[in-house]
Amino acid sequence: SPAQAVPGALVPVEEGAGAMHTPLLGQDKQLELLERLDFVVRNIVELRKEVEELRNSLQHLAVEIVGEVRSHLEETQRLNRRRRFPCARERSDSTGSSSIYFTASSGNANTDDGESEGGYTTANAESDYDRESERESEEGEDEVSCDTVRTVRRDSLDLGPEDEAPLSLDSSLEEGLGQLLQQADHLHGGDERDRREGFQLLLNNKLAYAGHGEFLWRLARAHSDMWELTENEEEKQSYASEGKKELELALQKWDQSAECHQWFAILCGQLSEHESIPKRIQAGCVFKEHIDRAIELKPEDPQLYYLMGRWCYQVAHLGWLEKKTVSALFEAPPTATVQDALQNFLRVEELSPGFSKAGRVYIAKCYRDLGNSSAAALWMSLASELPGNTKE
Repeated sequence: SPAQAVPGALVPVEEGAGAMHTPLLGQDKQLELLERLDFVVRNIVELRKEVEELRNSLQHLAVEIVGEVRSHLEETQRLNRRRRFPCARERSDSTGSSSIYFTASSGNANTDDGESEGGYTTANAESDYDRESERESEEGEDEVSCDTVRTVRRDSLDLGPEDEAPLSLDSSLEEGLGQLLQQADHLHGGDERDRREGFQLLLNNKLAYAGHGEFLWRLARAHSDMWELTENEEEKQSYASEGKKELELALQKWDQSAECHQWFAILCGQLSEHESIPKRIQAGCVFKEHIDRAIELKPEDPQLYYLMGRWCYQVAHLGWLEKKTVSALFEAPPTATVQDALQNFLRVEELSPGFSKAGRVYIAKCYRDLGNSSAAALWMSLASELPGNTKE
């Protein structure tokens, strides 16, 4: 009946104007219902207490983390003050260095007259001016490591007005970032051991600084360093792939960074070095696209023109099979001439005379290809005047 369908419905004892209403639930049922309600209320009160205790614990935890981060930053600053940053040095000039984009053969590029005319080869992957690395060993330590710094956001814990300590964390992290980047640049310009240490240093601090473009492109550069230092092919591919992924994300936010474009181009080339000819050619187009963009953003950087000169020179010397592949892949295939390469190498000299020994060798090669023997001899002589270690 309708009365039975509704809990607690009231029904008359008897019909008539003076009918009295009595509850459907008996006294025992009412007592049981009251006990249940009382149980629910008690649990709600206890739950509120637990939530309050948890909130207080999180606030204390935040303060402890902030203290640990500050201690870490202070220790890093002390280490940096103890480390010496000597004057810049020039690294070994390798005109046949590791490639930064695709090659059609497994051999590295070289700058003598017997260089293979088939395939895209590449420029040196180094972009920053190299620096001498003098190392100090303190108490027998082989490496200086840096613990991961974790960022605590005040608003994520909803701290009260009285908990103002985390607000000063951002400035400390910014100061720590500047020192970290300086140390990373220093290690990048050093020997193999330095570059491995630099990679680990950046990797350890990724959690704290992954939201900074200046940090991310250096982390990608360190992946490129590890690609050069590693002989195992699977590991090389892994380093290049991870570095490229870092910059794919970075370019979504920092498309105006010339360094992001430069190292994205380099890592694309490294990743495709042992791919098929079509994939290497596609990677070469990506390489040029991003180097063009980097030059647009940073037109006074001689390194970018050196890289573009190498690309143009190799495109101008494509083999027959590669030219056929390019024609099949693209309606308007990328083209470049020896004259294009020469203009880029001369631009390097214009911006920074003596920047690259390899660059001067390539200028001589371009003049030789263009039939100007006297100019070729002159630039070979100028190249011989430079030390074996130059900045490209």
